[in-house]
Amino acid sequence: MKLISLTAFATTTFFSIFSLNSHAADELLKSAIDKYYDDHLEDLFVWFHQNPELSFLEERTAARLAEELRGLGVVVTEGVGGTGLVGMIENGEGPLIMIRADMDGLPVLEDSGLNYMSRARQINLDGEEMPVMHACGHDMHITSLIGTAKMLVDNRDNWNGTVMLVGQPAEEIINGAKAMLEDGLYERFGVPDYALGLHVSSGMRSDLVSIRDSIMYSSVDSVDIQVRGIGGHGAYPHQTIDPIYVASQLVIALQGIVSRQINPFAPAVITVGSFQGGNKHNIISDEVNLQLTVRTDSEGIREQVLGSIRDTALNIGRLNGLPDDLLPIVRIGFESTPTTINNYEAVHSVIPAWEEQLGYNPLINSPRSGMGGEDFAFFTRTEHEVPGVFFNVGGTSSSIMQRIETGEISAPPHHSPFFFIDPNSIKTGVEAMYTAAIYFLNNS
Repeated sequence: MKLISLTAFATTTFFSIFSLNSHAADELLKSAIDKYYDDHLEDLFVWFHQNPELSFLEERTAARLAEELRGLGVVVTEGVGGTGLVGMIENGEGPLIMIRADMDGLPVLEDSGLNYMSRARQINLDGEEMPVMHACGHDMHITSLIGTAKMLVDNRDNWNGTVMLVGQPAEEIINGAKAMLEDGLYERFGVPDYALGLHVSSGMRSDLVSIRDSIMYSSVDSVDIQVRGIGGHGAYPHQTIDPIYVASQLVIALQGIVSRQINPFAPAVITVGSFQGGNKHNIISDEVNLQLTVRTDSEGIREQVLGSIRDTALNIGRLNGLPDDLLPIVRIGFESTPTTINNYEAVHSVIPAWEEQLGYNPLINSPRSGMGGEDFAFFTRTEHEVPGVFFNVGGTSSSIMQRIETGEISAPPHHSPFFFIDPNSIKTGVEAMYTAAIYFLNNS
């Protein structure tokens, strides 16, 4: 991913320690992060990677995170929103800054080839035993949270205010942020003046950070469609209404929503990720179940697409002669998150601090490569309208990135068995997050 620098607001109010003695602060911070990484964070990352846990089942992960934070003198409250936790660092009068890291892994059997590959298995919430892998970098996220906490605790003389460290469960099923808020996160610990978060990206070099001043991630909606029919013998299709045939028509028709009903300049994606129906060659089943993921970049288009999915499913059922009591059932909203949008003013105010500390402007304006989603949006898009700053940290070493850029190999895809990241990305994440936190603590 090429970083494209825009004109920074170099004259903004920037009074952090880096503007006072940028060279000394730069070297001291980098050295402190390097030492803590060598002494502790690298081994801690391996432990998290080898012990992944599924959404809302992050018991050991949360316990280890709590233990690490308490070891730094952080006051920790566990069991917030299920397995979530909150660590508070109070340091006099000043703003409240939230730093969030997600904790859960995915039901994937790791095949990365790493010498510390996960071999964990776990019973999921449906009672099924599954392999578990950190296939999206959440192990890096929580390790970086601990590193950032260490830097904040060790440098209390450089800031004032309160830091809320959030270990969030269940990001992968986009329910953890909602669970923490419904459990009174802001009522119990305060409404943040700013909310900060990061995500590692295998498509970027591990010593780089990138951010956008608008949309970072698309909205996400999981949709289940139960297509019912009238089953029977495969030799007598005229005596049935075949749900596999109906569902097949529906899969095709759903793509027409994006191509023929939505403005071509308004991004939208409908992906049918699962098609389950039937169990024998010569039996026409009476039910097919579809699982969809829907992505958009605006609430208006989101409502239009979801409404069209429901209408299309019902009308395809009617077209095939299904009675009203057997029309498809469409379930929306059980895994949903709005668009993650960075606060423009907050991003541009912190950029000079990043420029001085990191040595470059991390703002990019090239087109996004896809429509990934993040439930970090719930922390900012509440009735409180908390300004959010969410950024990406590279996860691939420079040597591997060179091979990716020449087309020799592809970046390790997120959510795949082959996903891996360079652990050195932790150092970049800590440096960028600490720098942002210090800026907002001293300039809010």
